[in-house]
This record gives sequence, structure tokens and C-alpha cells, in this order.
Amino acid sequence: MANSKKVLFQKRRLRVRNKLRAVNAGRVRLSVHRSNKTISAQLIDDVKGVTLAAASSAEKALGVAGKCNIEAATKVGAAIAERAKKAGVAEAYFDRGGFLFHGRVKALADAAREGGLKI
Repeated sequence: MANSKKVLFQKRRLRVRNKLRAVNAGRVRLSVHRSNKTISAQLIDDVKGVTLAAASSAEKALGVAGKCNIEAATKVGAAIAERAKKAGVAEAYFDRGGFLFHGRVKALADAAREGGLKI
């Protein structure tokens, strides 16, 4: 029986996360989720099990509500970098989940780097 796209995505997501946890113990995780309508990012402290900061293209304050393009991803990346500074986070490891590192996901990561977050 062939695996469905969802099963393959879950396997890829867990594989990426487990490799990053082994290498970057103790660092905060910048987790990205991309859907057809929004893109969001969270800074997660896995040791404490809490979310330190979050940003999404669904927020009206960012001015890109209802969009999920590279422009929206760039604004979300800049917002998460700014909120990371407020939370006292200087560096994090980038958890792309099961998504490929190009397009909107890459734009978010680049904007976070430009905003001062070390990934």
C-alpha cells in the first residue's frame, strides 16, 4: 500500500525535527507552518514546553491579512525577529517542518536573519 501525501509529510516533518533536536540541544526552535491561506512562525522553547513568540500573516497588524505570498512571508519573518528580540532570544534553529526550503519558507527565514535573529 502506497503512503499518502499526508503520511509522507509527517515522516519528513519528524525526521527534520529530530535531526535538529540532536544537533541543537538547548536552543529555541523557530517553527514554520505554511498553508494555502497563511504562513506562521513560532519561537518554541522545547525544554520548558512554551511558545515564546509567534507571528502570522493572518494578523491584521502586519498588513497582509488574507495573503500568503512571498511579501507576506517576509513581513512575518521580520515580525518574528522583532518579537524574538523582545523575548530575549538572539539565536534559534530553523524548523522548516516538512516544507521544502524555498519560496515562502526561504523568504521568511531570510527576513528573520535580516531582522537580527541568528538562525
